[in-house]
Amino acid sequence: MSGARVLGPSQVTAEVDVSPFDLVPSTERDTGAAALCLHGLTGTPYEVRPVAEALVERGIRSKGIWMAGHNGTVEDLATTHRDEWIGAAREALDALRREHETVFVVGVSMGGLTSLRLAQTASVDGLVVVGVPLALAPPIPQLLPLVRLFAKGRPKGVSDLMDPEARARHPHFPMMPFDAVRELIRLQRDVVAALDRIHAPILVAHGRHDKTAPPKDAERLFSSVSTPASDRALVLLERSGHVVPVDHDGPELSRAAAEFLARRAGGAAGSA
Repeated sequence: MSGARVLGPSQVTAEVDVSPFDLVPSTERDTGAAALCLHGLTGTPYEVRPVAEALVERGIRSKGIWMAGHNGTVEDLATTHRDEWIGAAREALDALRREHETVFVVGVSMGGLTSLRLAQTASVDGLVVVGVPLALAPPIPQLLPLVRLFAKGRPKGVSDLMDPEARARHPHFPMMPFDAVRELIRLQRDVVAALDRIHAPILVAHGRHDKTAPPKDAERLFSSVSTPASDRALVLLERSGHVVPVDHDGPELSRAAAEFLARRAGGAAGSA
């Protein structure tokens, strides 16, 4: 993929900073490693920034990007293909790889699926994935082809967060386009079919109260990758919903992610 599409004005409503970021550690803490941080479907870089800030404290440069199709209108997102999500993330990953020997990927929800796909198809030295939905619950996949004939999408509901203050300030995209859901389902199928191709160190995290992706998806993911047992970790957050980094257990998750990746910073072996 080369060249980003020109998007319309952003339709994200937010009182917090949703902009992309590139956080660089101080010279004395710099490990020489970097992490690409990816948000979820209809999400923003805001939702993964707390993990990025913890990584920077441990000497890991952290770069958060807009996932393809998101910094624009509902129509922009509706017409974005899953290959564009992967392609834009791959470009950012390759750019970090040109500057850093060790590169990690951190992803929330669809950003987690994208992270897994990168680990299946590119060189990734470690992953932290949060709230990854491996499959949507019936009857959504079965009814989607019919529903798409009558509507372009559905209004976004209240964010899947247990902390009411976090839920109130969470950035809001006006609609979930059904075509984007279709692409999500296709990405899920691509990723699930090749989970055993993942050999990189991986931390799988999931909110115990997640209503978007059931916690059993985390257990399935953890048991399906080919990563050695010593390089795998499963963290279930007892007080959080889907977007854990900004929920009750966000600090606990950020600490666990930073510790996991910091132990592997500086000279980890890549995985293709």
